Amino acid sequence: RGGRGGFGDRGGRGGRGGRGGRGGRGGRGGRGGREEGRWVPVTKLGRLVQSGLISSLEEIYLFSLPIKEPQIIDHFLSGRLKDEVLKIQPVQKQTRAGQRTRFKAYVVVGDQNGHIGLGVKCAKEVATAIQGAIMLAKLSLLPIRRGYWGNKIGLPHTIPTKVTG
Repeated sequence: RGGRGGFGDRGGRGGRGGRGGRGGRGGRGGRGGREEGRWVPVTKLGRLVQSGLISSLEEIYLFSLPIKEPQIIDHFLSGRLKDEVLKIQPVQKQTRAGQRTRFKAYVVVGDQNGHIGLGVKCAKEVATAIQGAIMLAKLSLLPIRRGYWGNKIGLPHTIPTKVTG
């Protein structure tokens, strides 16, 4: 073993093939992403939703549970969810070499039935910023309290507060 007491024979650099790091190939591990289109939950709430113990978003809102995975929202509002890009705003940071331009995306997500969320994300590319903003909008989805304005005909359909703007 080269007279080093059995600590490998790779020659310097931490015994990881000369590059340091965490070993293995590729980037970081799963983080609950989608492998072959299948969702693997990483939080306890995600596991409860996937097993069917939580049947609606209202149960989550009732106990003020934090939603950390956008797939939970997709599970309940899969076909009804619509997103709209409100604004793409270029932002610049002054560096020694000049300016570094990034894009800030504002996206609103809702099901047009009492749930709405706003997401803001900044990234180097517009598409990446929009995707990140959609994910953040899903995580910030909130129920909207509805009531009546004027006469009480049908189901509650308006916001029961004074709104300006």
